[in-house]
Amino acid sequence: MNSRERLAAALAHRTPDRIPVDFGATFVTGIHVSVVDRLRRRLLGDGDHLVKVIEPYQMLGEIDDELRAALGIDVVGVAPRKSMFGTENRDWKEFTTFDGVRCLIPGQMNLTRAPDGGWYMHPEGDTSAPPSGHMPEGGYFFDAVIRQEPIDEERLDPADNTEEFSPLGEEDLAYYREKKAWLEERGEYGAVLVVPGTGFGDIALVPAPWMKHPRGIRDVTEWYISLKTRRDYVHAVFERQCEVGLKNLETLIELFGDTVQVAFITGTDFGTQRGPFLAPEAYRELFQPYHRRINDLVHARTSWKTFIHSCGSVYRLIPDFIEAGFDILNPVQCTAAEMDARRLKAEFGDRLVFWGGGVDTQQTMAFGTPEEVYRQVRERLEVFGQGGGFVFNTIHNIQGNTPIENVEAMFRALRDAANGVI
Repeated sequence: MNSRERLAAALAHRTPDRIPVDFGATFVTGIHVSVVDRLRRRLLGDGDHLVKVIEPYQMLGEIDDELRAALGIDVVGVAPRKSMFGTENRDWKEFTTFDGVRCLIPGQMNLTRAPDGGWYMHPEGDTSAPPSGHMPEGGYFFDAVIRQEPIDEERLDPADNTEEFSPLGEEDLAYYREKKAWLEERGEYGAVLVVPGTGFGDIALVPAPWMKHPRGIRDVTEWYISLKTRRDYVHAVFERQCEVGLKNLETLIELFGDTVQVAFITGTDFGTQRGPFLAPEAYRELFQPYHRRINDLVHARTSWKTFIHSCGSVYRLIPDFIEAGFDILNPVQCTAAEMDARRLKAEFGDRLVFWGGGVDTQQTMAFGTPEEVYRQVRERLEVFGQGGGFVFNTIHNIQGNTPIENVEAMFRALRDAANGVI
């Protein structure tokens, strides 16, 4: 099988020749630029190569064609035209991370020093606008800077929380045409499209770090409170967002056709370490109707499988995700409460593709030994890989402080499993 066929088999719950692997196809299945740099040096011996930061919010590094082939990665992806900070991936310039890695960042990524010695990022790189992101000194990625105006309940207008949602313009369409050609040149790989604007209530998006002066409810805590106290307001926001999302999705379906196999729909987190942060009844009322409309369109018009990312303990919500029409669950946080790998596979493995869950990034990858990493990867491959329905990825992105020896142990475990090494 080539990589595209391998992914197709896994998505259809058939057993492929080996389990397909994704690193870099989405902004929740990536690798920090510092680790990508170290991987390239180890595998390719290219000390002069500067890795591009293709997702600046989390400082994710590009998995280019050469590294993808060397690592045996099977999936490529198309992200929206602009990043979380409103920048485009062009006009690259050099930057050095706090851990000393020289890399390339987008030309619009204009940083200023924060009082703590860290970095401020400004929306669209406009340093005259208040900063929308902050990387503390010694940090590896940015946190959103909350820029919430005082809330006047009588003046709250859902339109303020939807001003970022609009039909795709000519620049967007030109970008996606280029990306379709890019995918076609890599036709042997599996392909994922990140659909813009369908992440209802995604808390990473609520502060709108790409906007210079966001209005509406933009404070994280206030938004979560609104899920309980301002449900009519939330529905009005989601309804407008859904209308635009459906329109843009129709455009993207027409443009990409069968080039794409998977549509990344939402990255909204619904779980904490201990359980869901909202009751299943609340999910069904607030989120499921809009998820169902998006998924129904995808399934009616394409053969694409739809992808939901939700960190944490979401076991009690999984039946509702399935009812909403989702085909794929990520990141499969097996260390959270009720998320035992064997239990998930036994109860939902015939209806969901597990994309992730391959190894814990909170503890094992960052703080375990190479032997512990190797062992956990082999165990997860055995559990999730039975009968297809599994795409290997870590539980969320590989972070910048991950020892390179542990990353190498993970890929060694993948190679050994593929080669039948016991």
